[in-house]
Amino acid sequence: MLQPSKRSLLALSGIFLFINVNAQQKVLDVKQAVQTALANYGTIKAKANQLNSAKASYTETKTEYLPDVNLSAQQVYGTINGTDGPLAAYGGAVASSGPPLPNQTWNAAFGSLYLANVNWNFFAFGRAREKVAVQGRVVTLDQSDLVQEQFEHEVRVSSTYLNLLVAQQLAEAQQDNLNRTMDVLRVVLARVKNGLNPGVDSSLANAEVSNAKIALTNAQETVQEQSNQLAIYMGVTPQDFSLDTNFVKTLPKDILAPPTLSTDAHPVLNFYRNRIGVSDEEAKYLSTFSYPTFSLFGVYQGRGSGFKSDIATNGGDYSSSYGAGADPTRYNYLLGVGFVWDITNPFRVHYQVRAQKFTSAQYQDEFDVVDQQLKDQQVLADTKINNALKNYNEAPVEVKSANDAYNQKEALYKNGLATIVDVTDALYTLNRAEVDQVVISNNVWQALLYKSAATGDFGLFINNF
Repeated sequence: MLQPSKRSLLALSGIFLFINVNAQQKVLDVKQAVQTALANYGTIKAKANQLNSAKASYTETKTEYLPDVNLSAQQVYGTINGTDGPLAAYGGAVASSGPPLPNQTWNAAFGSLYLANVNWNFFAFGRAREKVAVQGRVVTLDQSDLVQEQFEHEVRVSSTYLNLLVAQQLAEAQQDNLNRTMDVLRVVLARVKNGLNPGVDSSLANAEVSNAKIALTNAQETVQEQSNQLAIYMGVTPQDFSLDTNFVKTLPKDILAPPTLSTDAHPVLNFYRNRIGVSDEEAKYLSTFSYPTFSLFGVYQGRGSGFKSDIATNGGDYSSSYGAGADPTRYNYLLGVGFVWDITNPFRVHYQVRAQKFTSAQYQDEFDVVDQQLKDQQVLADTKINNALKNYNEAPVEVKSANDAYNQKEALYKNGLATIVDVTDALYTLNRAEVDQVVISNNVWQALLYKSAATGDFGLFINNF
């Protein structure tokens, strides 16, 4: 016999094993699946980064109201030989300036130039404002694109969750069917061995067992496919998910509740509507290029040179020291107003604006198509819900009747009052009824999810448990 300490150790080990198994089989409910998917799915992350990029570009675009301010400083060392006559240089030219001297000289000194330049397009008929407005519309578009992707992914994950759940339940139904066919086979073999039934009965029973095994294998394969798809949408490694089966065993709390969002607030419609907004704003922005630009500009310059003012008559009057050339001795400033207008631009811009308006019309047509589709889907969603509820009420009747018929045929066969064909027919009817009940229960929630997708209100589904 085991010692008390050993028995205690085994008991504790069993408890720890039980706890570990239960921890590994933690139930994943649909809300957790959706939250995980929204946090991990790569496409949603990509669209979030796209939105952040648009916001940064919007901030940058607003700075175009500011004038261009350039600061420049240079200090050089070289000669200042000049000459009269034409000159062409390959690949660039030296910007040396000085008096034309009678002879070449290699006297060199330092020189410097300090420059501040300001240029401000202070009026361009709203061009900068429209550019900012366009980028603001792009931010709104990317925001709606992210919201649309999140909404569609919520629906995708929920639908896949329901598909996996029904696949798991169908696999269980096929396992139950296999168990029943094995029970029938044992009864048939016993009666055939005792000469109470012909041997062909065992062949038929074996065929039913093989058919049940094939159906179970196919059902298990479907479970793996749906499980893998759910893992992809959730952004996690493939695994065997333990799902919450409780909510599909009952009806939604308020399946006929109206949506809380208006039809126009559908995330998909918002995205298509914002595409039109961006295109319309771009047409306004393009039209501003037909008009001239008014600019203010100013320059302040300081210049130093190691060459003295009488260098033309006194070739030795210069200093090669750095300080003599780096210190500016002459200053200039310039203020002005500029006006620039390419008078041929209106002809080009006219067609650019026209092309953009056609793009807006294209987006409007696509919006109308999607709007009509969603309205049609809302009508179909109500029909799906009504039909699902009708089938939900009929399913228990079908299962009970099929189960009673199977028990009756099995009892009759055991007493030699029914044939194996009667039993297999009843077996098939019961399996079909169980499959129908699983699918129909799931279809009620699928119909509600379809309505959520059509109305744009995901709360209709996720808050109805």
